Amino acid sequence: MKILLRIIAVLLFIVFFGFAMKNTQEVSLQFFLGYEMRGPLVLLLLGFFVGGAALGVLAMTPTLFRHRRELAKQKKTITTIQKEVQEQAMVKSQPPQPDAVIHL
Repeated sequence: MKILLRIIAVLLFIVFFGFAMKNTQEVSLQFFLGYEMRGPLVLLLLGFFVGGAALGVLAMTPTLFRHRRELAKQKKTITTIQKEVQEQAMVKSQPPQPDAVIHL
């Protein structure tokens, strides 16, 4: 299975590398207010891909932290429940104590 994944990865690299070599023309990207950016098409595409991936990671951070907080709460709850179960098991394992006899 690892060999198959490596072969697929190498093929994808070759395809993307070929794409990069075929698209080296200089392009102009027009922004608002008259700003313009010039550069090779491949570098602009790569830059926007990296920027999009970074924005995606940043968008996921609140969700990640919320899940981590919930996980910490659940672990704490599990720990308290396990302690209660152990205490109940210890109480059940002790022999019953006789009631105190009161003499009048």
